[in-house]
Amino acid sequence: MRIDITSALNNLNTSFQRQASTAERTPEGLREGLRVSLSELGRSLSAKTEKKNQDIDESGLPDSIKQLLKMIRELKAQIAAKEAELKALMADQNLAPEARQVQLEALQSELAMLNGAWASANANLIKQLQEQGLSDEQMLTATTLAMA
Repeated sequence: MRIDITSALNNLNTSFQRQASTAERTPEGLREGLRVSLSELGRSLSAKTEKKNQDIDESGLPDSIKQLLKMIRELKAQIAAKEAELKALMADQNLAPEARQVQLEALQSELAMLNGAWASANANLIKQLQEQGLSDEQMLTATTLAMA
């Protein structure tokens, strides 16, 4: 079974570029009118995410690169979770062979899409690093954070 993920990756890339360009053009004054309230669970999860990406936030890199690094980190986490699901599926002896095969194909498809998105995000990171004219130290920092 072959899945064409080119259009999905192009959509992801286009979406990210729109978000980055909108964020750069939006004056801070326009954002003041928006108010969001989070539940306790939401605040807890937000605090964990902030701590998880604190090294990226404190890196001194441009915001567009920080967003790409966070996206790469999130995609890596999703890939690891799918790989764990795949491993658990393979170890489950209670499934009928046909059911296992259907689930296996679905997980492999999801994993392929995540890997494609990860590759696209890495390609975007490389492109941004080249276009932004960063110092050698900033390039090293970005590369190190992308691998973490």
